[in-house]
Amino acid sequence: MLMRMPDTLTGKRDRALLALGFAGSLRRAELAALDVADLREDKDWLRVFVRRSKTDQEGRDVEKAIPHGRFIRPVAIVREWLEAAAITDGPVFRPISRSGNLRQGGQLTTQAIADIVKKYATAAGLDASTFAEHSLRAGYITTAAERGADLARIMDQSGHRDPWMVLGYIRRANAFKDRSGSGFL
Repeated sequence: MLMRMPDTLTGKRDRALLALGFAGSLRRAELAALDVADLREDKDWLRVFVRRSKTDQEGRDVEKAIPHGRFIRPVAIVREWLEAAAITDGPVFRPISRSGNLRQGGQLTTQAIADIVKKYATAAGLDASTFAEHSLRAGYITTAAERGADLARIMDQSGHRDPWMVLGYIRRANAFKDRSGSGFL
């Protein structure tokens, strides 16, 4: 999906949105609410402070560590977006006019984020109807499990408190892999 994005301001925003949403296993409401002050880059990570989420209604701040990465490179992609849009404070993800200009004030809505995910799913030749509000989270969890990540580490990133919820994502991803009877049936 990231390879289908144009090298425009809108493309840079959308690339940053998808890369950060995936790498942080973020909900679309969490992405919409991100402020520049919630991002702190250091040598090894981009620290993302999620001020309020579905599982943190009291707003105790959940910190997510986003690695620089070798393949997707979410930290560099977010930095490129912020620099290209000259955003130094306020919402990270903002609307862009049809003429390609950053709109002042405001943040992307959760519906706009859902539409962006579906748009690039279609562009990548995927069935957009199978992409929903948790696609970036589910994609992260599924990919991490497929790569052998420990359940506890996956939960650290996703913010899930209930391992059964995470296992639901993983079971669907592994439904036809290494079946219990594969070795003897």
